[in-house]
Amino acid sequence: MRTVKPAAIAFAISLLLAACGFQLRGAAALPFETLYMPGTSGGIALDLRRSIQSGTRTTLLDDAKRAEAVLEFLQEVREKQILSLSATGRVREFQLRYRVVFRVHDGKGGEFLPASTVQLTREVTFNDTDVLAKETEEQLLYRDMQFDMVQQIMRRLAGAQRPKPPSQ
Repeated sequence: MRTVKPAAIAFAISLLLAACGFQLRGAAALPFETLYMPGTSGGIALDLRRSIQSGTRTTLLDDAKRAEAVLEFLQEVREKQILSLSATGRVREFQLRYRVVFRVHDGKGGEFLPASTVQLTREVTFNDTDVLAKETEEQLLYRDMQFDMVQQIMRRLAGAQRPKPPSQ
């Protein structure tokens, strides 16, 4: 009886993966070479700045006049809404919401992306006996939501269209 060699199995798997079109995501191609982001001292702006610097060929500038595009955050809101109460009136479940509104323009009236809203939600159960643990869980969920938000904004930036020149 013949045995199949591990090298043959690895070769067959690599052929199957190549045939299905699988490839690593790689660097995102943004439709602008230079970008200005005002107010990137913290929060999502800082994470997005790092993602653009490490995952794209776009250069971030400190001067809006020299930049080909300007990314503005119009709103960043974190909310907590009660979903259900116990019979004694204590919170049993709540929802975390994270909403970001942003736009990308060229500084001359053209829009790469008009004002866009991205909203993420997570449901969390709550127990009065585990208050510290639930606060930590809430912070971790917001951090995870911020990471997801950066990824979604990066995909929207990659899909942005150059503004059309004004017709004369």
